[in-house]
Amino acid sequence: MFVAFCTEQCSIPCLCGSAPCLLCRCCPSGNNSTVTRLIYAFFLLIGVTVACVMLIPGMEEQLKKIPGFCDGGMGSSIPGISGHVNCDVLVGYKAVYRVCFGMAMFFLLFSLLMIKVKSSQDPRASVHNGFWFFKFAAAVGITVGAFFIPEGPFTTVWFYVGMGGAFCFILIQLVLLIDFAHSWNESWVEKMEEGNSRCWYAALLSATGMNYVLSLVAIVLFYVYYTHPEGCAENKAFISVNMLLCIGASLMSVLPKIQESQPRSGLLQSSVITVYTMYLTWSAMTNEPDRKCNPSLLSIIGYNSTSTPGQVKVVQWWDAQGIVGLVLFLLCVLYSSIRTSNNSQVNKLTLTSDESTLIEDGGRSDGSMEDSDNAHRAVDNERDGVTYSYSFFHFMLFLASLYIMMTLTNWYSPDSSYEMMTSKWPSVWVKISSSWVCIVLYVWTLVAPLVLTNRDFD
Repeated sequence: MFVAFCTEQCSIPCLCGSAPCLLCRCCPSGNNSTVTRLIYAFFLLIGVTVACVMLIPGMEEQLKKIPGFCDGGMGSSIPGISGHVNCDVLVGYKAVYRVCFGMAMFFLLFSLLMIKVKSSQDPRASVHNGFWFFKFAAAVGITVGAFFIPEGPFTTVWFYVGMGGAFCFILIQLVLLIDFAHSWNESWVEKMEEGNSRCWYAALLSATGMNYVLSLVAIVLFYVYYTHPEGCAENKAFISVNMLLCIGASLMSVLPKIQESQPRSGLLQSSVITVYTMYLTWSAMTNEPDRKCNPSLLSIIGYNSTSTPGQVKVVQWWDAQGIVGLVLFLLCVLYSSIRTSNNSQVNKLTLTSDESTLIEDGGRSDGSMEDSDNAHRAVDNERDGVTYSYSFFHFMLFLASLYIMMTLTNWYSPDSSYEMMTSKWPSVWVKISSSWVCIVLYVWTLVAPLVLTNRDFD
């Protein structure tokens, strides 16, 4: 909303200029690289908002006016659910697919266009950092055009593309989460060493304990509601394996050898990874096709429908897993947009060189900092070299668009005739395998200094 307020206050000519011009009169001074990333994140937020609006009851009447929508969708169903899935749900899902297709193609186009941009002196950098009005118009045009794509196999093919892209974005989330956990622990340990050690030690212990308590409660609830004495063998295996892996990773983080090579490693990072692994486990189980092993949140909390026998029950599509996934998505996009590149893990993720770190942190030394009369203009801190990979940043937003598409549609897949909406096993395995990758990545950050002794991991 902050960027939106600033944008509305600026003149139309500024919309065609650079990012500094866009925010110069309204926002505090800052680096051009950060301002640009925030604006692109705001573009993505607009797309997510539009996609959410497509699922609001009442929108289907307007969407049905688009030729080709909701043909053959009446009377659709999901196996195992005693509810009616009407055309309205299909219209919303198909609309989300097309909105996210437009966003994804917009960011993919810019990802290809920005390959090998080295500094703001490259003519393509001015396209990346400016021409906001035209870029917004292009994004809108691509999205509107997506609604007129002939149905055919589009939705089915795009579902599998979205599944692969969402898995890749989950991996990016894992890297950002591990970076956040290490940064959090390092910050609090430094403050504990500087002074008032008891206070910071208590805070560190409380945060760690809270994360492990949440994880333990989650495991108990998983066994109670997502398993049965007979059946649900997959869920039992998922919960048990991930619980043991988290225990192993936590114990490994405090081993003497690990502590010797990485004194700042500890249980706080392990607790954060454990909580996120439990979330991924829960998310995977909520997509299991067998409804006996995948109860809805409303049935878990004892919700009873008040509809009369003559009324048709409509399936509830917004669930807690989708909401949590949406919140995590927004936090990760914001974190990746404002995170400076002075961390080696983030450098590797965004394909940033070490030299650009000095530019990001130190600013310009050749007088490019705006004078006092332009105190609210952003600083072009990329004349000598970009502080992040333009191409990879857009590619990450491309993957984020696919992730949000799968999240908003609950990873459900319609068949070619739209007579059935199903949650398929591939989506379950994508999520549960990502939880294993999460633990493997974290364990690697612990053992890498012991394995690669000739490299500096400070």
